[in-house]
Amino acid sequence: MIEERDEAVIAAQLGRAPRGLLGVAHRCPCGLPDVAETAPRLPDGSPFPTLYYLTCPRAAAAVSKLEATGLMRDMTARLADDELRVRYEAAHRDYLARREAAARAACVEPLPDGTQSAGGMPGRVKCLHALVAHELAAGNVNPFGREALDAAGAWWLAGPCVPEDTSAPEDMSAPEDMSAGEENRS
Repeated sequence: MIEERDEAVIAAQLGRAPRGLLGVAHRCPCGLPDVAETAPRLPDGSPFPTLYYLTCPRAAAAVSKLEATGLMRDMTARLADDELRVRYEAAHRDYLARREAAARAACVEPLPDGTQSAGGMPGRVKCLHALVAHELAAGNVNPFGREALDAAGAWWLAGPCVPEDTSAPEDMSAPEDMSAGEENRS
């Protein structure tokens, strides 16, 4: 069960109500949520493969800067290294197992076998935000998530990304025009 304050903080971070929110998967050193855990299915039953979502706008901006450098292309090329590829495939399996456990805990139908995990796993690096969120939530599991996290720097040093007195908006419903299949949107 997620606390109302955490849900309000995540909504403020995203600029909208989160969808399918299960809980806080990781907290920033400032104490606020920076990774949300979302249900594998939204309340309307539509599939939502992104289990972990990087919610802190400062963390997201730091990771976006890395993506803009072409780092994902370089990481994908490095999957030719057998040891690194095996570790990334293990991260993929970890993600799938955690997502299935989240489905059971949320009493929703798990996603079908073959549904993508996140961030391009296991064959490429597509979204560093998803990989960083996985690494923060699971810890020492995702080699490219760890690399990107280390390269992103200490985004939290500027202090909390939303005001300390953030309270729950009266209407926490998601906007009607949000696509349920959108990658990395909770």
